[in-house]
Amino acid sequence: MGITLEQAQAAIKAAHQKALDMGVKMNIAVVDAGANLTAFARMDDAWLGSLDISIKKAKTARYFDMPTGEIGKLAQPGGPLYNIEHSNGGLISFPGGIPIMDSGNRVIGAIGVSGSTVEDDHAVAQAGVNAIQGQ
Repeated sequence: MGITLEQAQAAIKAAHQKALDMGVKMNIAVVDAGANLTAFARMDDAWLGSLDISIKKAKTARYFDMPTGEIGKLAQPGGPLYNIEHSNGGLISFPGGIPIMDSGNRVIGAIGVSGSTVEDDHAVAQAGVNAIQGQ
């Protein structure tokens, strides 16, 4: 079963709170198992350009069932996934997108966050994942 709207909203809420705690303005997207947008939040004054990036980070994490930062490591020149960011209508290969798993370790969706440094983006995304995975 894919992520429910209630779960997606819980991830958005937790990620939003983490962004507030960190003092950053984020765009936060959650997609379902089919990589369809399920929930989204744009914090006041978050960068407009990061809106699309957050959605693409979530989709990228779901398409390949791995954090976008890990894809980025594999996508470096000479790497096995070099130029992968040009596939699927454009992917994001830097941190901020993380798959969301259910209790059976099956991917039910993914979260993507953009609006600050990639380290901040990843931390905010992880807060959203933790809200669903109960960590």
